[in-house]
Amino acid sequence: MRRRIVMSMLAGVALVASALLGTGAPAARAADIPAEFGTDWHDPVTAAPPVPVPTGTRSCRVTLAEAQFRDFTPYRGTYTPPQGCGDRWSRVVLRLDGKVKGRQYDRLGYLHVGGVVVLRTTTPEPSPDGIEWHVEKDVTRYSHTFRGPQDVEMLIGNVVDDTYTGVIDVKVTLTFYAGRPAAAVPDQVLTLAGGTTLTTPRNSERVVAEVYATGSGGGCEEFWYLTVADPASYSCKADKGPYREVQIRVDGQLAGIAAPFPNVWTGGWSDPFLWYVIPGPRAFDVKPIEYDLTPFAGLLDDGRPHQVEISVAGVPEGQAGWSTAVNVLVWQDAHRARVTGGLTGARASDPVNSSVYTPGAGEYRVDTDAGHRLTVSGYVDTSHGRVTTTVRRTLAHTSAHRWNDGETTDALDATWTDDQRVTVQAGGVPRTTRTDRTYTMNGATTIGTDDRLRTELALGDRAAVRRSGGGWSRLDDAYRGDATYTLNVPRDQRHAVGTSSERYRLYGSDGCYDRALATEQGVLTVDRRGC
Repeated sequence: MRRRIVMSMLAGVALVASALLGTGAPAARAADIPAEFGTDWHDPVTAAPPVPVPTGTRSCRVTLAEAQFRDFTPYRGTYTPPQGCGDRWSRVVLRLDGKVKGRQYDRLGYLHVGGVVVLRTTTPEPSPDGIEWHVEKDVTRYSHTFRGPQDVEMLIGNVVDDTYTGVIDVKVTLTFYAGRPAAAVPDQVLTLAGGTTLTTPRNSERVVAEVYATGSGGGCEEFWYLTVADPASYSCKADKGPYREVQIRVDGQLAGIAAPFPNVWTGGWSDPFLWYVIPGPRAFDVKPIEYDLTPFAGLLDDGRPHQVEISVAGVPEGQAGWSTAVNVLVWQDAHRARVTGGLTGARASDPVNSSVYTPGAGEYRVDTDAGHRLTVSGYVDTSHGRVTTTVRRTLAHTSAHRWNDGETTDALDATWTDDQRVTVQAGGVPRTTRTDRTYTMNGATTIGTDDRLRTELALGDRAAVRRSGGGWSRLDDAYRGDATYTLNVPRDQRHAVGTSSERYRLYGSDGCYDRALATEQGVLTVDRRGC
């Protein structure tokens, strides 16, 4: 019998204590936990918070897409703005409801509205009896796109045959809440014509690019953090080792750098039993990398088309495996038709990328230390005076990768940091927003002489934000799993066992959220909330 938890929306825009206190869903009794995985398990659930929505305001719902994915044929439809909620919204919430049963791999998907990427996602792997799951995302920042009719395209590429029987059934809706947004939303959301060409309004005073960067496609770039360079002997090779860096260029000038998030999809690390109930951080809602391109706004405001290119440093030349879809968010000067300005500085350090290979007697190790720094500065002369923006970004990657002959033991301990300082000076008063991101991965897969595969893995997604004008927040999303099953046997003979847990904590000057989940053999044993 399936049991599912529907995460209710918070009562208001602010996180309220009454929504966060309590013990959550009752824990399963020991007698309810099977000795091993069966043909069904708890529906997928994450500890991440639902999107907070306002109360006491009018709301309208629109269906964006409703489709069953059996192959690589996209769903195409049209979007019409809602009636009865105006054209300015305090919140817009996307919700995906999905179901699948039988046997199927995890599948990557996207949803575009008017060419704008509004969702990148992956699917859970199903039980024979079937599962249901849902994803929520705050898409208020794309309000400009939603104000007019648009084409809709969605694809979750899938293969259905006698072996892989799972048809992926999804419905996606948008819910609009009338009112003014709490934060200023972009005036326009642009896409790149032909994939690389950007023309901004001539009065743009702030420009932010967001890049949905994922290493995927089933090849080695899905596991880019494990790749090694010659002369090391390993199944996934890359001539510069595991360091990856997502770069954005404007007219050939390096404009931004970022560490990609080490996504692990729901079949990752050779052990789907890790992810059947609790997916890895960001698996269902892929977060975009944000680049503040405001230092380049003065150049972009000349009314001409400019080249904006995304690349992933470290990928072997000619090798595919990365998707880097781009949106460009633009805020305009409401009181001036033309804004002028210029780029005043762009300084990058020499990239550091050291991978040291240590061979042994049947055991091997690669230690990698890498990093890069970039500072860009520019100004715009607006109706409210000159505004100067300086963006400083520092990346670092440290990892130790160990394996043996035959790769029956394969282990990684890795940390990535991505630290950014954005200083905006207007009227002689500088204000700095400091964002420090840390991603961690520590795990090992082993295969015993009895063909029992075991994976132990811990993942971390952490971020700290502090604003000099006041306000701060801290995110700590931690996953841990340990699962074992027998290889090379029919599904019902795998005798799989496993535990998993996630704790998601978000706290700061606006309140706090804390939720912990745990599972055993596919049964949800802990669902606890509190602050």
